[in-house]
Amino acid sequence: MSKAVFNEVVIADYEDIVLLEGNHYFPPESVRMEYLHPTKTQGDQSWIGEALFYDVIVGSKKIEKAAWSYPDPSSAARSIKDYVAFGEGVTIIP
Repeated sequence: MSKAVFNEVVIADYEDIVLLEGNHYFPPESVRMEYLHPTKTQGDQSWIGEALFYDVIVGSKKIEKAAWSYPDPSSAARSIKDYVAFGEGVTIIP
C-alpha cells in the first residue's frame, strides 16, 4: 500500500496508485481532503492540462502548493482525472 505522509500523519493511502512523470497519483477517495486546502493557483502542464493546487496543512505545519490534481486532463492523461499528487515536503512511501 502506498502512502503520502506529512507531519507524521497519513494523508493518503491506496493499493494501486498511478505513476506519471515520477509523481504518485492517489485516487480522490483515498485522500484525506480535510488536510488539503485549495489555492487560487492554477497551472498548465502542456500535455496534461490545467492543474489545481492545494496547500497541505497538518496541525500547525503547512506546505504551500504541495498537492495538485487535474479535473479535466488531456485524453492522454485521463487515467489521473481528479487524482491527487504530492510534491516536496510530503513523503511518499511506495
